[in-house]
Amino acid sequence: MHLAAAIDCPGEPPATTPTELARLAERGALDFVTLGGNGPPDAVEALAPVARATDRIGLLAVASAGTRPGTAVDVAALDQASRGRAGWAVVAPAGAMTVAGGADRTGGGRVRFTRAADRGEGGGGRTWAAGSAEAEIAAAVRIWESLREAGASPPDCRPVLALDASAPTARRTAAGFADLAFVQAVTPEEAHRARDDLRTLAARAGRDADRLLVFADLAVDLGSGELGQEPGTAPVPVADGAAGPLFCGGPVDLADLVAQWHGSGAVDGFRIRPVEPTRDLERFVNGTVALLQHRGLFRTFHPGATLREHLGLHRPPRGPVAPVPTAGLIPGPTGPHPSSEAYGRLGS
Repeated sequence: MHLAAAIDCPGEPPATTPTELARLAERGALDFVTLGGNGPPDAVEALAPVARATDRIGLLAVASAGTRPGTAVDVAALDQASRGRAGWAVVAPAGAMTVAGGADRTGGGRVRFTRAADRGEGGGGRTWAAGSAEAEIAAAVRIWESLREAGASPPDCRPVLALDASAPTARRTAAGFADLAFVQAVTPEEAHRARDDLRTLAARAGRDADRLLVFADLAVDLGSGELGQEPGTAPVPVADGAAGPLFCGGPVDLADLVAQWHGSGAVDGFRIRPVEPTRDLERFVNGTVALLQHRGLFRTFHPGATLREHLGLHRPPRGPVAPVPTAGLIPGPTGPHPSSEAYGRLGS
């Protein structure tokens, strides 16, 4: 099981800092934290002090594709400074997604995001602009590989790449390039379908499907009391419009949900986004995570020093794997397309 948390602090008191939240997450042995996506400051810059103040936890900068040149190089520098703990959680550019019709919702009240040029296209999350994100992601992987080959980054690994794959239109890109895919789902069955879809697409792209981890992306509000296990009171996420699925309950309730979804094979892990970061992350780490550790479902320490080691992506792919196909993609910079050996450590 893999667990992660967002450490953005919008509206929090000045005393609350991402560094303090990251230290709390590190004490709980979470795989990684994510920061960014809510405006300035720059996510990579904001993670620099977090890297200096932590030793083990992974650090993913949430940044849009196509809005800031040099992000891939900056992430590589952060990865080197943190000794292999950094990555880029790529989100669609702001202009690449829109809420259809302002009040167009699918069943259950979920807002349906569609491309501006194709409002009839469904999906439960963000969609990519016409090829621009794919091109930048391909370019980022090439940059990381060239830095590795030039000896400017660790010789046996590269930064972790994560994408939001909630929308079916984003899954082909995630399957071809990402190490992690975030999906927003209200039920384990919905998450399972997304995971199966991603694994099938990864295999078609010539990748080892086990090297693409799928995380449920869940906003959590742990300010409520425990709901318990009385009939009809089992905790479930609810659709919350553009914010995605929202879980309201107590730490024990959330532990039960995490255990159920992971045990059924619906997801490989969870990334939680606390509604009130100081309160909810503390309750998640000291309540939910501690209970999962007590049940033997989650580790009590980090298994290695790098993010890839935490995620189990440091091992070579199983058997020969073909290069990721480029048919249908908008071409990025010239040069060979990254082969699947880029996904994880290259040695035995």
